[in-house]
Amino acid sequence: MTSSLFMFAFIAFLIGLNLRPILASIGPLFPVLQREAGLSATEFSLLTTLPVAMMGLVALSGPWLLARTGAVRGITVGLSILLFACLFRGFSTSLTGLMSTALAGGASIGMIQALMPALIKKEYAQSASTFMSLFSTGIMAGAALAAATAEPLFTRLDLKPTLAIAGLLTLLALIFWLSWARHRPAEKTVFAEVTLSSSRTGLLLLFFGIGTGAYTLVLAWLPPLYIQAGWSARSSGYMLAWLTLTEVVAGFAVSALLSRFPDRRVPLVTVLLVLLAGLMCLVLAPGTTPVVSTLLLGTGIGALFPLSLIVTFDHARTPAEAGKLLSRVQGGGYLIAALMPLIAGIVRDSGASLTTAWLIMGAGVILLIVIAMRFKPVTTR
Repeated sequence: MTSSLFMFAFIAFLIGLNLRPILASIGPLFPVLQREAGLSATEFSLLTTLPVAMMGLVALSGPWLLARTGAVRGITVGLSILLFACLFRGFSTSLTGLMSTALAGGASIGMIQALMPALIKKEYAQSASTFMSLFSTGIMAGAALAAATAEPLFTRLDLKPTLAIAGLLTLLALIFWLSWARHRPAEKTVFAEVTLSSSRTGLLLLFFGIGTGAYTLVLAWLPPLYIQAGWSARSSGYMLAWLTLTEVVAGFAVSALLSRFPDRRVPLVTVLLVLLAGLMCLVLAPGTTPVVSTLLLGTGIGALFPLSLIVTFDHARTPAEAGKLLSRVQGGGYLIAALMPLIAGIVRDSGASLTTAWLIMGAGVILLIVIAMRFKPVTTR
């Protein structure tokens, strides 16, 4: 690889690092946000629900954004909005401030997630899988870093600086990105019409949405579960970080082994059963089986995400169709996934335990197993 390829690989990883801290730092700070910002459980859940919903809405407009702004300019705008959202939390932790930055942060993340794969595929086709792996690994690593450092940073800096400090990493990413982008020629934007099967898209969208709902639910409410069980906020953050790292390992394992399974139903059902077992650990022994539940949930969630995307690509006939199908599946899917943390917050405010939320998610996983059995190999359909 040339130095320019190494530089872009570093930038892709660095940008990925910035796409989850605004979500992942929230869970370990649940008691602090309740005490200092006066948030109810439902309002707390909105700090995850709103960004994820915005990620979905922006993903739906991914082809439109790509055609009208181009990938480079769109990613620049996305990083700038994310920088503002992070830094603004250093000045205001009011309900309005937190919710507005959640919306802005989610929109910026959605822009970057929609445009970065298109840029990689266009500019670095021969190394696309490597760069996408680095970008995805950066996303998971950013979540782990934010979860592990949230409470220690709060102890040293207080709430506002803790929430704003992610902006320093975003500023670094923006500086490197602008340095790389200024040497690029102006982009030519092209819009291509693609027709998709609504029934096929709907099934894939539902599968991606419910599966990603497990991730958003765990991201928002696993640390509060452990805190409720008597753990410190710092320990709960470390546990979420370890779960996220397990997701990274599981994702790499899927990439390495998937070629052995042309029938995707085998790995899909296996992964879903692992995820279901992890949820049942939280139902039957909440807060008391951390190692087992972390391994099961991390493996299940980490493997399910790339599998969901791969199954989506399996159903596309052309690159243009793949791009538009992925945009719709992720867009609608993130909107579905945004509901799970909100449901958990409403359950918590109603006086019920989080067990109800884990059971609802478990029922969703059983539905996914039923759906997965319909994903026959494309060559035999």
